[in-house]
Amino acid sequence: MVLGLRSALGSDVGRRRTSNQDSGATTGRLLIVADGMGGHAHGEIASATTVSVFTELEARLPQDLTDVDLAAELTEALNDATDRLARRAADEPEMRGMGTTVVSLLLTGDQLALAHIGDSRIYLLRGGELSRLTHDHTMVQQLVDQGQITLEEAAHHPRRSVLMRALSTDHAPDPDLDRVDVLAGDRYLLCSDGVTAVLDDEALHRELASDAEPDQVVTRLIALANEGGGPDNITAIVADVVEIDDVDGPGQDLRIAGAVAEIATAD
Repeated sequence: MVLGLRSALGSDVGRRRTSNQDSGATTGRLLIVADGMGGHAHGEIASATTVSVFTELEARLPQDLTDVDLAAELTEALNDATDRLARRAADEPEMRGMGTTVVSLLLTGDQLALAHIGDSRIYLLRGGELSRLTHDHTMVQQLVDQGQITLEEAAHHPRRSVLMRALSTDHAPDPDLDRVDVLAGDRYLLCSDGVTAVLDDEALHRELASDAEPDQVVTRLIALANEGGGPDNITAIVADVVEIDDVDGPGQDLRIAGAVAEIATAD
């Protein structure tokens, strides 16, 4: 049985921001969300550049990824994005310090290769159970891990958005890399913290477990995040794992949203 992805992507500026620094992209086998660091200069450039590097990687990879070292390829893509941002900052000093989170999944056979830096998240709904596949690289998550605060306290901590790791111009990336076995019927959510700052796991589970199609779930998540105040940019990808015969044609064409789409349109 050959597996594929049927996905939907959406991005919204939210209720309190004046620009969208999130970027996202999907293809028939690549899913990626990047959240430009809002407290730094030109986060939209950082997220758009990173997403573009990953879509370029996916386009040049062979159709059969059996013999491809995807951990090495994903690491190289992150290094490439870092180098591009560093060169841009060297030419334009006002861009020094820009950065972005990254969450990405790349389908290969019956597995997904995962790359993660920052506090954007990946969730898996399987058999009605929701699990989180990423661990936030934040100061507050570190305090939770050390037992200094509870999860409930973390949700309202004034420094909950302070990142301990990100892709930036200042240092080499330090990603979490993993492989995830996939099954037909799995549903994945990749999202920026504009979603999870408002919606808890119970709300995410309710929406993902519905019978709605991926595009309907994405629309609903963005609407709910905005109804909850929309404190940040909001980007979400919902992807269902399906038998390839269930996908129209050989796979989905590239779709982009957020800053990467705005910059492409401007160019």
